[in-house]
Amino acid sequence: MTTPVNDPQAKTPVWEARADLVVIGSGVAGLTAALRAQALGLHVLVVTKAAVADGNTRWAQGGVAVVLENEHDLDDSVAKHAEDTLTAGAGLCDEAAVRSIVDGGPAAVARLRADGAKFDVAASGVLALGREGGHSAFRVIHAGGDATGAEVERALVAQAGQTGVPVLEHHIAVDALLTPGGRVAGVTVLDRHGVPGAVRASAVLVASGGLGQLYQATSNPEIATGDGLALALRAGAAVADVEFVQFHPTVLYTPGARGRCPLVTEAVRGEGATLVDGVGLPVMRGVHPLGDLAPRDVVSAAITRRMATAPGGVGDHVFLDATSVAGFARRFPTVFAACAALGLDPAVDPIPVTPAAHFSCGGVVTTVDGRSSVPGLYAAGEVARTGLHGANRLASNSLLEGLVVGQRVAEAVAADLAAGLLADPARGRLPSRTTAPAAERDSLQRVMSRYAAIGRDADGLAAAGSVLDLSLSDTPLWTHAGVEDAALTVVAQALLAAAVRRTESRGCHVRSDFPGPDEGWRRSQLIRLSPSGQPVLADPIPLEGAA
Repeated sequence: MTTPVNDPQAKTPVWEARADLVVIGSGVAGLTAALRAQALGLHVLVVTKAAVADGNTRWAQGGVAVVLENEHDLDDSVAKHAEDTLTAGAGLCDEAAVRSIVDGGPAAVARLRADGAKFDVAASGVLALGREGGHSAFRVIHAGGDATGAEVERALVAQAGQTGVPVLEHHIAVDALLTPGGRVAGVTVLDRHGVPGAVRASAVLVASGGLGQLYQATSNPEIATGDGLALALRAGAAVADVEFVQFHPTVLYTPGARGRCPLVTEAVRGEGATLVDGVGLPVMRGVHPLGDLAPRDVVSAAITRRMATAPGGVGDHVFLDATSVAGFARRFPTVFAACAALGLDPAVDPIPVTPAAHFSCGGVVTTVDGRSSVPGLYAAGEVARTGLHGANRLASNSLLEGLVVGQRVAEAVAADLAAGLLADPARGRLPSRTTAPAAERDSLQRVMSRYAAIGRDADGLAAAGSVLDLSLSDTPLWTHAGVEDAALTVVAQALLAAAVRRTESRGCHVRSDFPGPDEGWRRSQLIRLSPSGQPVLADPIPLEGAA
């Protein structure tokens, strides 16, 4: 499988491997794709920069939004699920993509259950259903109360182990190998000690998750640094909708917290909990017809406004009153444990919460089969922009998307290989560059949190861009930290470029200097890298979408 390459300076690969498909990331999209590709007879290799079970998927609490035959609310339907998704997306969803992915949900969940995933069952014997923000019905299936992601990941990892899917742990993907004609033919990687290698493959699937570490506080794990998005940009792919970063309204507040913060799933609000400020006044009263179950962008913005009107304008949290939720510890064991660690009992104590970076709605522009604009490069999951999410993700659609598109990517790769559309891996050239511009991470996170989070304006976005420009330095791509910092930097630059240009407020993108939506902006912005490596805006995607 591997071939040693003699390089005493260890600046070019010291080993090579070959595969039909290399999957970057071991979350729901990546493992679903890997399992299906192997079943189709492809030689697959999964590359993940942590342990196989340490991706974003395991932290998903709420569940999978899906309308299952004979196991749904009487008034619910797949069509209503699609309509709720379109409403949450604030005019920027690709309607055809939404309907395609939502339609694929029931079959995807059936496959997952066949692979061993166990979901919570109601007293009636059918799957228990929850309701979350933006949903007009109870349609969210869950596992372990609020540990759905952990169960999905467990089932997929177990299935991958049973079927012998090879996994290269603790390796970070750095850059794509490109043929002279610009096709992707593999990737370079680094192990945890900085030893470089290369995986030559006809197809590369980027399924590396999100970019929550752009911000000081996030629900994402430490590995969510936008590496896959940066790799795709450098390979020539287009990205879109990166200005739309969803802030989850309720992560558990602890003073001075940095990095990953415990999530308080909005399913708690689905069971009747309410948001209140420091003097007990409801935060969502009169804000939206769905009240506490309004879409996430609406709730996060309302909390931010309420914090700004606190005495002195320095409020940094509100409270979630869940004292009316019966059996809290049983229904939400993960949240209960996080509260207990702070000495809180949700049965009697209001839970301090604050918004934090949660989900990137944009990413690599792909079809609903995961194909990007670069032959041989595919993307799925949070790193991809299929058109499902638009300007704001509907709660619990992310696991659904990973399951549906992950399966389809494998089938697309098999079809493209059979049709002779992909490159000969032997023709892939190793990247010539060994450095990339990178900002100091703490400075980047502070400036993005201050100027490019929920509330934005032209002056703040310009200030953020200036700080980044002044703090750039050429960083060798010989360590995991170096690759991550370079990725965070180029992703931050792309986000700022798109946010500056979008002079309106829509979905997750809230501009205080342009507080309302503008129908002239009912389109997605494309971003590519210039020859010098700078993110630049390209032609917009028209309303009917590019997915």
